[in-house]
Amino acid sequence: MSEITKPHQPIVTHIFTADPSAHVFEDRIYIYPSHDLDHDGPVNDNGDQYKMEDYHVLSMADMNSPVTDHGEALHVKDVPWASSQMWAPDAAYRKGIYYLFFPARDHDGIFRIGVATSSSPTGPFKPEEQYIQGSFSIDPAVFVDDDEQAYMFFGGLWGGQLEKWQTGSYVELAEGPAPDAPAIGPKVTKLSEDMLSMASEPLEISIVDQEGNPLTAGDEDRRYFEGPWMHKYNGKYYLSYSTGTTHKLVYAIGDNPMGPFTFQGTILPPVMGWTTHHSIVQFREKWYLFYHDCSLSGGVDYKRCVKFAELTYNPDGTIRMIDPYPEK
Repeated sequence: MSEITKPHQPIVTHIFTADPSAHVFEDRIYIYPSHDLDHDGPVNDNGDQYKMEDYHVLSMADMNSPVTDHGEALHVKDVPWASSQMWAPDAAYRKGIYYLFFPARDHDGIFRIGVATSSSPTGPFKPEEQYIQGSFSIDPAVFVDDDEQAYMFFGGLWGGQLEKWQTGSYVELAEGPAPDAPAIGPKVTKLSEDMLSMASEPLEISIVDQEGNPLTAGDEDRRYFEGPWMHKYNGKYYLSYSTGTTHKLVYAIGDNPMGPFTFQGTILPPVMGWTTHHSIVQFREKWYLFYHDCSLSGGVDYKRCVKFAELTYNPDGTIRMIDPYPEK
């Protein structure tokens, strides 16, 4: 267990964690992060410095209690189709089964998305023999709507290979759109009843400005890069994501989980480290942002730590920006 958790402080310090997906199961908070490890390889835009091999599940009884590390829940060596880089995961629950969705490189080096199941939110999780057919790229985020339809959002540029899939097939040397062209958006698909396959072809989500114009690839303060997350508040759908190169967490609001979404603003300004990745969850009567930075490692970007902060809404439904370092 860690020390008593505090906002804006690492929730665990015995391992390096990142990309937290937080969920409430049976009135307890469960966090599904990626697990940063030492590496001796290159540091590049391909993400080779993020040498993650396994997942630990963390949990908290409430926002002021110690965090329990439930140990290794899944390792890449147990996934038949995967070769390396178990990056940002997510979890979901349906009809007595807990699901862990995760990206990894297949044996051809192409990122796919897999799923594993367990009877417990802490695992261990048993992976399916094959990745989800039709899946690609990284950062799966699963949202179950009020009508029980489940959606999977996914996609990330550069190391996440999303720009290589613009034709519907993998093109190794493909580049992104011109700066004045519409930006590449995240993908969304409906999931099947058993949560193990896609029930619809992946569609690209449109993110537009207040005038209804698509955000452009050169609009790096607002356009999508990676790390999608979906939550619902007062009947509206909130798509939040990382801008990547400008290191912000931002959000857009829509009336349908498949879009379009209208850009609203910044949730979290840049934190220490290159990457930023998050989740938003309601616990009892309050909302919380889970995120990461690399403060625990003293600034080593591939050794990150998960933190949280309370998230609040304005009367009009917009989100108040969070100061990640309020003590300074």
